[in-house]
Amino acid sequence: MTEENEQIRKYWLQAMLKIANPVLENLKAGTLKKVMPIEMKKDTNRDQFTHLEALSRLLVGMAPWLEMKSENSEENALRIQYCELARLAIDAGTDPHSPDYMNFSSDFQPIVDTAFLAHAFLRAPNELWDPLHERVKKNVINAMKASRTRKPFYSNWLLFSAVIEAFLYKAGEKDWDPMRIDYAVKQFDQWYLGDGIYSDGPEFHYDYYNSFVIHPMLVDLLETVGHEYKDWLERKGTFIERSKRYAVIQERLISPEGTFPPVGRSIAYRFGVFQTLAHHALRQDLPRELAPEQIRSALTQVLKRSMEAPGTFTDTGWLTIGFCGHQPEIGEGYISTGSVYLCAAMFLPLGLAESDSFWSHPSMEWTSKRAWSGKAFPIDQCL
Repeated sequence: MTEENEQIRKYWLQAMLKIANPVLENLKAGTLKKVMPIEMKKDTNRDQFTHLEALSRLLVGMAPWLEMKSENSEENALRIQYCELARLAIDAGTDPHSPDYMNFSSDFQPIVDTAFLAHAFLRAPNELWDPLHERVKKNVINAMKASRTRKPFYSNWLLFSAVIEAFLYKAGEKDWDPMRIDYAVKQFDQWYLGDGIYSDGPEFHYDYYNSFVIHPMLVDLLETVGHEYKDWLERKGTFIERSKRYAVIQERLISPEGTFPPVGRSIAYRFGVFQTLAHHALRQDLPRELAPEQIRSALTQVLKRSMEAPGTFTDTGWLTIGFCGHQPEIGEGYISTGSVYLCAAMFLPLGLAESDSFWSHPSMEWTSKRAWSGKAFPIDQCL
């Protein structure tokens, strides 16, 4: 890596840890519920969900970095430190005797964030799951199974129930339920609209839920359990290709300045919008028209525009509600402080080795930057 590339990776890492530190350090100390500010719409009850949201959404983005031994000894020592911190946080959040024990069983929202926690375990089994004490594993399993008492909504929520079951399968639980997985997979196959886009339920929503949830969960779901049934395995490749097509679309949404359209639901998740693009960078299966260094260059500009916007953090380091800075009015009724930690999903490429082309190759202009400067760029092609 060149010195410039080292600085870029360091910027990504520092950004991720800046977001992570208040959540993980307070869980270690048993003070998350005491200290964490809760920003939410008036007359909503999001305070009962926000702490699980913060932990699970943070870890779903951090997991690949935690899982991958770094080639840099200094970074690897830091990684080991945060692995331990993350495991302590999981213990604190799932222990019924902990002051920071989280809500896994009351109302519907815990289905969502139990799934994000399950997804984090799938992404980092060797660091987040295997080393846990048996007591903690038992608590986690109990928390996961608590979500079964309620049915998910007829939307992207089907995938939350499915991912929880995939984790239970991976954890060796004999009573994992293939029907919840089958229903989600078959239903989303029916909801496919073409050109990499799924409808989120019977009606199409123009937003970023194809990236927040749908593509990443479908791909990792079938990577985990696809071999269990022939029909799942036969569809796996198709689901991956659809996701890759959506990654192409996502790259073209990034302007030369690193901005992107503020459209649809949940734009307070900021750069979490680009989870699908980051996911394929991590998987090292980007479509041929997207070079890894091109994606790094584009996402770095996005990250800088968002992280450096005044008001993105409180004075004590917590994320605020906003798209660019602090804009509480854009938060829907289901949004609270913990919700916005889904922005961490863009940090997935930190799970790639420093020598990978994503980090080691020279910077490269992305499509919009080339297009708006009058340079040649590849034509668009649909599936």
